[in-house]
Amino acid sequence: MQYILPGLSAFALTTLCILIALKVFPKIGLMDRPEKYGLKRKPIPYPGGILLYLVFLALALIFFGPTLKLIGLLIGGALLVGISFIDDRVELPAWIRLLTQIAVGVIIVAVGIGIETITNPFGGYIPLNQIELTISWGPYVSTLMIFSALFTIAWIVLIVNTMNWLDGIPGLVSGITVLGSLTLFFLSISELVSQPEIAIMAIIVAMMALAFWVFDFFPPKILLGDSGAMFFGLLLAVLAIFSGGKIATTFLILGFAILDALYVIIRRIFNKRAPWKGGEWDKYRKAVHLHHRLLQSGFSERQVLILIYVLSAIFGITALLVGTRGKFWAIVILALASIVLGMILRAKRKR
Repeated sequence: MQYILPGLSAFALTTLCILIALKVFPKIGLMDRPEKYGLKRKPIPYPGGILLYLVFLALALIFFGPTLKLIGLLIGGALLVGISFIDDRVELPAWIRLLTQIAVGVIIVAVGIGIETITNPFGGYIPLNQIELTISWGPYVSTLMIFSALFTIAWIVLIVNTMNWLDGIPGLVSGITVLGSLTLFFLSISELVSQPEIAIMAIIVAMMALAFWVFDFFPPKILLGDSGAMFFGLLLAVLAIFSGGKIATTFLILGFAILDALYVIIRRIFNKRAPWKGGEWDKYRKAVHLHHRLLQSGFSERQVLILIYVLSAIFGITALLVGTRGKFWAIVILALASIVLGMILRAKRKR
């Protein structure tokens, strides 16, 4: 029962903000530019990420105490959403966006949020806290775990970019966020983990995403923009750390999207391009992202959404039902399935 009020509040407040934005955004010029991507439709209110941050800020202040970790998350989220909001309007250089993501990761680590160990699927743990650096600030002394900090920052940057690159079809990021945060919610209320505060945060994120999905699903009435996609990515990345370091669980939920992001990075490096620079869109003629390749192969937008939802749900449920070793083999199966799917799409495109 303690999760119903936060969940309903998140859904209701997000819905209210979107309804207001649908009236206000067109009047103040917050609309997307469909001609930029060769789309022949009317502009849609954009970006919705600023609404999501304001809703999360309000709910965080209502349902949680002002802890250092929460303040760090709110500051990091404000920086990420703010720069992404500017980028949505004027297109900042890619390196500025990357440096912002790294800075957000540094803020998260600085307030004590980090991954200290990784569970070994074949037994034991892989420690990330063995090398420490002590920093003195006058009377204050803090300890920085080098490997833990680097891994945490890399994890945050990876998930933030994964969700941003996933935002190629309206409804995809919001739908995946619903599935991912619900999985982490059920994990947090399980007897094995039992983290009520993390469960409350997870259900808030899930209901925010669900409310946005209602308006975002094809055909969309409002768009997330980079600010919304990246903010959802940050929340999922941090929730995975909070939920007992459930990196493998989150990896399974976002599996196809993460592997797709890694494929795109490797492809860009192989083609001697900066991995953080996009540009493969070109009306799907050079599509490299999974959702674009599915569209290029003849799937409709609704079919692509449903396919990726179903795959994410299957692996999300698997993550709840199996142990660490089972998750490892599920990730292996996921990787093999991604390779096979990629080969099928490549062969179909050539035909």
